[in-house]
Amino acid sequence: MIVTRLDGAQLLDRVDELAELLVDTVDGGACIGFLAPMDRAAAVAWWKERAGAVTAGYLAVWAAYDGHRAVGTVSLAFPDKPNSRHRAELVKLMVHRNARGHGLGRRLLGIAEEGARTAGITLLHLDTETDSPAERLYGGAGWTRAGVIPDYAADPAGVLRPTTLYYKRLGATVPTR
Repeated sequence: MIVTRLDGAQLLDRVDELAELLVDTVDGGACIGFLAPMDRAAAVAWWKERAGAVTAGYLAVWAAYDGHRAVGTVSLAFPDKPNSRHRAELVKLMVHRNARGHGLGRRLLGIAEEGARTAGITLLHLDTETDSPAERLYGGAGWTRAGVIPDYAADPAGVLRPTTLYYKRLGATVPTR
């Protein structure tokens, strides 16, 4: 399995595989901002919209490939304000249903954390559906639970669910961003 950081052009070249991953993730019940069933054309459009942010340096995207099939992805969203350049948000950690249970989620999380350190980031934050399997991943990887917000977002079935906020302090290396 190969994990690579995508630039904007690479993201556009691989948008079909990434869209298939997004559809599988949402249709599999993950609460990542979309309702099921996930429309493939909407998934393609969503990924295409990310390319500009990647090119501009406001979003870093890593994708895991098993051959030519995208089986996982994770992203870091970097703020554009001067007072928040020390932090980033971990977003859209996805693992294909057929690739779960083999440590890929933890591997992607570690790659994103190392990418953040390299970029000079000292604080990461995220939100995830309360009581989801993702909570075990983040807690086991040393993230600190900050609190719960009730009725934060609809799950793929449209039911309002709480979200749990997490953060992790990092030791930064030499900034590259």
